Amino acid sequence: MTTTHPAAPAAARRRFALVPTAALLLGALYCLLPVAWILVASTKSGGELFSTFTFLPGSGFADNVADLSAYRDGVYWRWMANSALYAGVGALLSTAVSAVSGYALAMYRFRGRETIFNILLAGVLMPPVILAVPQYLLMAKADLTDSYLSVMLPVILSPYGVYLARIYAAAAVPGDVVEAGRMDGGGEWRIFRTIALPMMVPGLVTVFLFQFVAIWNNFLLPYIMLGDDEKFPVTLGLFTLLQQGASTPALYTLVITGALLAIVPLIALFLVVQRFWSLDLLSGAVKS
Repeated sequence: MTTTHPAAPAAARRRFALVPTAALLLGALYCLLPVAWILVASTKSGGELFSTFTFLPGSGFADNVADLSAYRDGVYWRWMANSALYAGVGALLSTAVSAVSGYALAMYRFRGRETIFNILLAGVLMPPVILAVPQYLLMAKADLTDSYLSVMLPVILSPYGVYLARIYAAAAVPGDVVEAGRMDGGGEWRIFRTIALPMMVPGLVTVFLFQFVAIWNNFLLPYIMLGDDEKFPVTLGLFTLLQQGASTPALYTLVITGALLAIVPLIALFLVVQRFWSLDLLSGAVKS
């Protein structure tokens, strides 16, 4: 006669269930460890940075911020303002284009619709580095290189944003509601603006957030397009500081402090957007 131990399989399942949790914890540690390092390193003076324990806080954060603000008459804050301009305007325009394009692809039936959508999917899979040189040649042909437009124009059309907007519009905007609007005499633009757009807001918030972060962190496109450091975004500006740090080690503390401060707007944006995100998810359909 054999005896069974039902507790053994249950214990094995519990142990197996810990594997995803452990993997997530390792992933979180991998992502947060550099943030913790830069948070601690930004508090150290130049001498402390190379002579103290890595995760031992220093006493020079206020001096680092003051030195960063004073560097070249505050050029760092000019870089931050440029990044806010590129990311804010670019993300808004990209979200608007994605909303209109995604809604059209989801709601209208026309010849070549699936072909256009498949081309957009191919654009999602294409690395940005492949497009950088052709974009530069186009901007040079239009005499727009080394200008603010040379950085903002290429990011307005986002294949991934259009893809997300199309998927969300197809799921969130009922076709019956659109047809009812047409039967009531509403024009296509009015239907989109007053009926579909409020329903699409949660998805468009996601598109805006993704685009803002992508443009804020963009390095390659400004690096190719811009020559005047007064127009640099913060990513490119910190890169130039890091290059100079090879011959002037004192600039390393400015780079680290600048990198920490550059994260703050993204965290603030996420916290603000998350609030509206939750509200819209609950009440988006009611608003319409």
